Amino acid sequence: MRSTTTLIAAVILAATAVPAAHAAGTIVRTDTGLVSGTITDAQRTFQGIPFAAPPTGENRWRDPQPARPWHGVLKADKPGPRCAQDGSPASDAEDYLHLNVTTPLNATNLPVLVWLHGGGFTGGAGSDYGMDRLARNGSVVVTINYRLGAFGYFGFPGLGGSGAFGLADQQKALEWVRGNIRAFGGDPHNVTLFGASAGGLSACAQLTSPRTEGLFQRAIIQSGPCQLGLPAGEHQVQHPWAAREDVERAGAQAPHGCTDIACLRRLPVAEVKKLTPLFSKPAYGTEALPENPVTALRQGHFHRIPVLAGTARDELTVFVVMAYPKLDATGYEQVLVQGFGAAKAQRILAAYPPRGGDERVPLSAALTAMTSACTTDELRSQTNAYGYEFAEPEPPMIFPGMPEFPYGAYHGSELPFLTRYAGVELHGDQQRLSDEMVRVWTRFARTGRPGWARHDVRIFATREVAEADHHCGLW
Repeated sequence: MRSTTTLIAAVILAATAVPAAHAAGTIVRTDTGLVSGTITDAQRTFQGIPFAAPPTGENRWRDPQPARPWHGVLKADKPGPRCAQDGSPASDAEDYLHLNVTTPLNATNLPVLVWLHGGGFTGGAGSDYGMDRLARNGSVVVTINYRLGAFGYFGFPGLGGSGAFGLADQQKALEWVRGNIRAFGGDPHNVTLFGASAGGLSACAQLTSPRTEGLFQRAIIQSGPCQLGLPAGEHQVQHPWAAREDVERAGAQAPHGCTDIACLRRLPVAEVKKLTPLFSKPAYGTEALPENPVTALRQGHFHRIPVLAGTARDELTVFVVMAYPKLDATGYEQVLVQGFGAAKAQRILAAYPPRGGDERVPLSAALTAMTSACTTDELRSQTNAYGYEFAEPEPPMIFPGMPEFPYGAYHGSELPFLTRYAGVELHGDQQRLSDEMVRVWTRFARTGRPGWARHDVRIFATREVAEADHHCGLW
C-alpha cells in the first residue's frame, strides 16, 4: 500500500504532467485554456482561437466581452467561422471572434505581426491569408476576425459604442496578443499592427485611438491612409469615417422594423445583413475611436511610433473597370465633371489628358492619385513614416473574371507577394521580389526601420520603372 505522502505526490504529478505533444510545442496555454495546434517541420499553426465571447444575443452591438474559459484542450487545427457577410463565400455565423497564430518552430521572444484583413469593412476573414513566409523569416504572425458590415458599424440612439464595434474587436484582439503571445514565442512588447485596404484604414485608425496606447509598437499601412477619399461632387470628398451621431440617426431610420435595441438584438442574421449597405463606415466620437482620424492626424493626436506606409502604383484600375464601361474622351470628361465639378475637371484633364484609346486608363491614374497616392504622401508627412510604392508592372490577378485591361499594380496586387493568398503561385523574378518584400516587412517589425531613409520612397518591382508623377499639387 502506498503511503499518504507517496499518493499525494502521485496525484500532483498526474495533475501537472505535460502531455508529450505539449512538450513538443503543439499545445499552448492561453489565459482561457489550452489550445492544440498543428506542427510541421517548419512552423506551428493555431487556428480558430476565441479572443472574445460570441457577439450574439445581448452581446450583439456591444463592445467585445471576455472569452469564456474552456476545460481540456481546444483543438485549434482549423479556422473559425467567417464573420457574417454576403459575397463569396458568404456566412451567416455570429460566433466568429477568433484569431490564428503562425509561429516558427522553437520561437522565443520574436517580433509579432498582427494582420487586419481588408474587404471594405463588409467582407473577408483573417484565415484568407497564409502567413508562412513572414513566419519563416522570424516573426510570430496573428490574423484576426472582426465584426463586419451592419454587425460592426450599425448605430442606434442610446446604443453605447454605436458604429465602432469592429474597431473595438481589433482592440480586444490586441489585448489578447499582449496577454498571450509570449506563450507562442512572441514578444508582447514588439508588436507591429499591419493591414491592407480596410485593414490599412483600420491600422491607421488604431494609430489615433487612445485605447491602443502601448498595444502595438509599429504600424504598416498598406493602401489604406486615413485620409483616403472618393470624389463626391464639386469641392466634396467622401471619407471612410462617419460621425457617431449620423450613424445613430441612420440606425433609427433604417428599415428594420424595430423601435428599441432589444428588438434589434433579436433580428435574424439575414435581416441584419440586409442593413450592411447602409453601415460600413467606422464611427468616430466613440470610445474606440474618439476623433475623426483625418482630424486626429492633422492635430498630432496619434501614437509616436515607427510607421511604414505605401500604396500600389495603379490602385484604382480594378475599381474603375468594375464601375465604368469603356470610355471615350467625351465620357471621360463627363465622369470628371460629375465627380469634381467643371473647373476642377479641366485641370485634371490637363494633368491626365485623353490618350485616344480607352480613357479609363487616365481616369484610373487620376483617381489613384486623388484617393491613395497623394493621401498616403500626406500621411507619411504627418507621421514621419517610411514610404514604399508597389509598382510591379504585371502582377498576378487576384480578382476572378476581370476583363482584359492594363491593370498594372492594382489595389491588393502586393498581397500574394507577402502572404499566401487567392491561390496565387509566384515564380522567377516575382518570387525573388516576394522574398525581398518579406525581408523588409520582417526587418521593420524587428527594428522599426525598413532599410532606407525616411525621405525616400522604396519602389518594389521586378524591373526598373520610371518614377510616377501623381501631380499631388493638383489634389
